[in-house]
Amino acid sequence: MANHFWVGSLCVMQGRASLPPGVMSVADAITILDDRGNRIPDKSWMLYLLEVFDRKGSVPVELNLICQFNDRDNFWAIFAGKNRYKFTAVVPAVGHTYLRQIIFRKDKKAIDYVLTDRMTGQSEEFTLSASGIAFEGGSQFTGIEWWNKSGNLPFPVRHGVTVSELMAGFADGQGISYIPYDGLVPDKDSWAESYPIRFNNPPAVRGYLSYGVSEGTTRAGMRFSMGQHATL
Repeated sequence: MANHFWVGSLCVMQGRASLPPGVMSVADAITILDDRGNRIPDKSWMLYLLEVFDRKGSVPVELNLICQFNDRDNFWAIFAGKNRYKFTAVVPAVGHTYLRQIIFRKDKKAIDYVLTDRMTGQSEEFTLSASGIAFEGGSQFTGIEWWNKSGNLPFPVRHGVTVSELMAGFADGQGISYIPYDGLVPDKDSWAESYPIRFNNPPAVRGYLSYGVSEGTTRAGMRFSMGQHATL
């Protein structure tokens, strides 16, 4: 019986879902639009993902909004599938937009997780020492993940959200220069036939891809390229 599900898209740059050399950071902005009520089954949770795999392709690095059955919702820094840090100074709230950044620090053999509430201006940062990875982004996933410990189906989302400003960062000699992605390709688990969510068409906002997550039904993640409509 499967209890782990995910659906969303890999981010495309220069026509490829594998990132070009030199990506030292990935980022997005997530806006919490509303609270749909807590319908998360007992002992279960769901995640709004910002996820990057290192260039070796084996280690996921994540800065996720995690919603739980017991209403203990927070942003978490995750490395190699394990929760490493709970953000407690910057916490999720309806109507707020949060800039999420994952930054590889090859010289320090560390990863910076940076979360900023754009409404209040407050930032919180966690630095994780790491080893055995490339300290360079290889691919980025955006979407939703479920862990259902009481059943074998994904469940409705807790929040309607907008995800925007999907981008990858490169060292420019003075800091990080971010470049927007130009497309999305679907990616999903092999268990569920459909998911109780809808990905709204991603428009380009100030040149950056943006999409919405709401209740509905979808069978796959988004397929999109600049100048075209999404396939949902």
